[in-house]
Amino acid sequence: MPPVERGKMKKTRDYDNTFQTIKKKHKRLLIAVINDCFQKHYPLDTDVELLPTRGPLVMEGEEGDAKIEDRDSDCVLRIGTDYYLVEVQAYDDENMAIRIAEYTFIAARDTAAGSQGEVTLNIPHFTVIYIKPSKDTPHHTKITYRFPDGQEVSCEEKNVFLSEITKEEIIEKKLYAYIPFYIARYEHELSTEKNYQKALEDLAYFRDKMVELHQNRELSGDELTDLGSFVNTIVTHITDGNMIEKEATSIMGGTAYETESERIRRVAREEMQAELDEKNKTIEEQQKIIDELREKLEKQNKQ
Repeated sequence: MPPVERGKMKKTRDYDNTFQTIKKKHKRLLIAVINDCFQKHYPLDTDVELLPTRGPLVMEGEEGDAKIEDRDSDCVLRIGTDYYLVEVQAYDDENMAIRIAEYTFIAARDTAAGSQGEVTLNIPHFTVIYIKPSKDTPHHTKITYRFPDGQEVSCEEKNVFLSEITKEEIIEKKLYAYIPFYIARYEHELSTEKNYQKALEDLAYFRDKMVELHQNRELSGDELTDLGSFVNTIVTHITDGNMIEKEATSIMGGTAYETESERIRRVAREEMQAELDEKNKTIEEQQKIIDELREKLEKQNKQ
């Protein structure tokens, strides 16, 4: 999912790397995404199995020769007996439908069941999540399989436009995996340093909500810290070192957040440690006095 360079934007894989890290370190956060995309109701503590996303595909090469190319999708996972393919895309891609067809085939092939003369392919549910859709971005992705006997089977799934999801919906639907990408809708404002105050307000909104979610044990400490870091990764991707980058990234901060209960525990630990250090110091001083007295006593005995 490498982003296409536009204007002065850096040509990096920040969007892709961020999603891949969420998938690998915090796959629990993808359950709410699956629920929202496919109208499912999996509990948020449901087991999620990540499946291989990279596989070979035989392609037609030059002069009709066959060649094997690797295809690498963003995310294939299994929940129970259901399979899902999630592709996160920064910009439009005119080849997206054929890419999804390739990815679904590879996923189905890797989970196929059968024998020498018969096979069943489990085609996964699929969706494309567009971070920055344009007016030309399709609202659906449709794949039609046409067989030699004329039979046709079509699979059509709705695409997700992150720019149409409000910050309140992200929190209400527990779509926390979307938080790092939300700020991309303010790409123009942040990159040009004009009329960006609303972007900063939304960053502060997510910071406060994330801390609250952590206090309510809906986000773990690692999830809280990493989401904040991911947000800043996208912010620095957009601002590219301009004058407002520091102001924008300071909202999330560069260190782990400390809730009130954590602060109380930290202060208590520090006070206990200080008391322990003082007692150890007293013991050391007393031991020094004892050693000096013992040394004097030994000298007297020798006399």
